[in-house]
Amino acid sequence: MQDPRTPAAIGASSEAAGSAPAGVLAGLRVADFSRVLAGPYATMTLADFGADVVKIEPPAGDETRQWHPPADATGQSTYFGGVNRNKRSVVLDLTDAAGLAEARRLASTADVVVENFRPGVMARFGLDFDAVHAANPAAVYCSITGFGTGEGASLAGYDLLVQAVGGLMSITGEPDGGPVKAGVALVDVLTAQNAVAGILIALRERDRTGLGQHVEVNLLQSLLAALTNQAASTLATGVPPRRLGNRHPSIAPYAVFPAADRDLVIAVGNDKQFRALAGLLGMPGLADDPRYATNTARVAHRDLLDAELDAALATAPAAEWVARFRAAGVPAGLVNDVAEAIAFAESLGLDPVVEIARPDAPHRSIADPIGLAASAPEYRTPPPALGEHAGADWLPRTTDRRIRE
Repeated sequence: MQDPRTPAAIGASSEAAGSAPAGVLAGLRVADFSRVLAGPYATMTLADFGADVVKIEPPAGDETRQWHPPADATGQSTYFGGVNRNKRSVVLDLTDAAGLAEARRLASTADVVVENFRPGVMARFGLDFDAVHAANPAAVYCSITGFGTGEGASLAGYDLLVQAVGGLMSITGEPDGGPVKAGVALVDVLTAQNAVAGILIALRERDRTGLGQHVEVNLLQSLLAALTNQAASTLATGVPPRRLGNRHPSIAPYAVFPAADRDLVIAVGNDKQFRALAGLLGMPGLADDPRYATNTARVAHRDLLDAELDAALATAPAAEWVARFRAAGVPAGLVNDVAEAIAFAESLGLDPVVEIARPDAPHRSIADPIGLAASAPEYRTPPPALGEHAGADWLPRTTDRRIRE
């Protein structure tokens, strides 16, 4: 029986890639029962580094397959495509006895199981941690929820909702405006990264004990942890921070400013940088003005300072200012759109975009941000079609050697 982790079993797209997974996680099988964003983003990261990720989808597929426009040249949802490369897709209906049996069989051979259903759903299918651990003690089982498994178990974990109740929207937006969400499902992404960290930590512990364990992450705690300085300030003072627009609560000037043609950001972090900035703007005296001589003073008088900077910056194009500032070591940059941001990363030699061959049109996506000097991520296969890898031999009948031992 053919091992489904070989290129021939994965399919023609893998054959085009030319090699089987060879990353640091090669040999790990991941049973991916997750959908939408946090779970798929986490499992894609594992897949990028060589794990064999089997994406289990219901007959209707992951919801994000239908989230378009936009779609790529093949008609595939770009939302789905952005977080599902390097995976195999198998359709299993968990409400059907045969489908459920296959799902349980996969879980019994997996090194890692990932799910992001509401608490209690996997237990109804006999696929919760306790059931999987009994059959497969070596499996690391990761549950991703919105609000944990206690009083918040019944709450739907939508990113917008978590941004609201988790405090992020209270500090995002203009001071005199309403609450604003981040322009991407940021909490899902943060939670995915926490899930990857938790899984890898648990796998490291399995190296020592031979046993897997239950990894639990939730969107709300991921957001609270990411609030960092804002949460620390609240805990220390008892006063929740307020919206400051693009300003920083503790640093100035650290904001968006209008130049002659477009906006730019100036992010001054110390007095030396401010002195250089003042000189470049033709106002060296600002650095000696008691209102601006120290960061604390600048924060206290930021309205006056911003007015001075606005007037000076209006005299030249933003790109010209940015070039001058960078040459002098003053942190500054244009306010780019997403296309400009990708181009900027390319200009720095960061290779932010990867292409994976497909018969119809190449799949383009953003590269994995994790760089390992000796074990770079691999981009083997494009996001799979629904059920693309189903078949009689999609999963070996034998269990993992470490489990049997």
